[in-house]
Amino acid sequence: MKVVDVSAFYTPHGGGVRTYVENKINYALKSGIDLVVIIPGAANSIEQRNSNARVISIASPKLVFDGRYRYFNNTNAIHTILDREQPDIVEASSPWRTANIVADWRGKAIKSLFMHADPIGVYADRWFGNFASQNRIDQGFDAYWRHLRRACSHFDAVICANPELAQRLKTNGISNTSIIPLGVDAGRFSPQLRSEDLRQKLLRHCSLPPEARLLIGIGRFSPEKRWPMVVEAVAAAGAEHPIGLILIGEGRGRPAILRAMAGNPHIRIIQRVRDRHLMAQIIASADALVHGCESETFGLGVAEAAASGSPLIIPEQGGCAGFLDASCTESYRPGDAHSLYRAIKRMFERDETVVRQSAASRANRILSVDDHFDQLFQTYMSPAHTICAA
Repeated sequence: MKVVDVSAFYTPHGGGVRTYVENKINYALKSGIDLVVIIPGAANSIEQRNSNARVISIASPKLVFDGRYRYFNNTNAIHTILDREQPDIVEASSPWRTANIVADWRGKAIKSLFMHADPIGVYADRWFGNFASQNRIDQGFDAYWRHLRRACSHFDAVICANPELAQRLKTNGISNTSIIPLGVDAGRFSPQLRSEDLRQKLLRHCSLPPEARLLIGIGRFSPEKRWPMVVEAVAAAGAEHPIGLILIGEGRGRPAILRAMAGNPHIRIIQRVRDRHLMAQIIASADALVHGCESETFGLGVAEAAASGSPLIIPEQGGCAGFLDASCTESYRPGDAHSLYRAIKRMFERDETVVRQSAASRANRILSVDDHFDQLFQTYMSPAHTICAA
């Protein structure tokens, strides 16, 4: 089986899509799938990643508002690669231009759109959600939904990692959806990696004693992640009980986060940790993970925290809502700093031992990377899709 992934959101600077693509490359070697990943890059190049996987870079311009990312602007170059490779399955990872590029290719492969992004959730809901219903927002952005319906009419499958997004697509006339949650590296994340010494070291970095509580937040520093709101809520809760917050990430939203911190010595920023084992240890050693974004298509960082046995404080709606578990999770109203403050208080008023035991038990139920890709390719090869591509 040959698969070509037209991966518009891939960037060497990291992020969830890069992790996903790297996991797919490793899976290709184990499963025998012939994988080609097409990415927007600084120059044209071909990199043989292993005996079953190649990464083809197409010279592409940078996004004006975030120079870490590039965008495809050469339809012919992508179609030429697809014509040459003649894949059995071709995937598009973006609902924007990439979806049109793949939809318009005239090859006979099974076509899939993997919803790695939710533009309405990231932008429209965040801008207008406080005073307009979801239905009203969708009506106001009908041009986007018309574009997506047109593109998806050419796809055999539309893959969503969470049921809320799949339902919203169906509500707006896109019915060929499948829900396949993402998976985590089962061998990398584990409650067994919890280290009290590391926990205390991180608390000292926050100028706090060992008896304080430690929160971590992981993710890109961009507006939809709502890190200033998280900082505000943690600072309010920390005024009543000593709480440290370690934010791990980078991005153009850093100045806004620093303004929200206002010199608070108990909240610290650490740039992206490139040592994956150390990162897994940090996650497992925190007392809870706090997440501010309700527009995640899945929330890979949240999944990794759940697999590490970390209790979660997450929005009650959106991609991360699939991790809600009353035994080891507290939820809050999206975008509401006071609601998040109350959720933090509730978490740390609970019996810590009981909560951590429940979180450790849940860790065993988190899907692995191999589970995800097994389900994904079984979905592609189901009779309904193979008939469409015949």
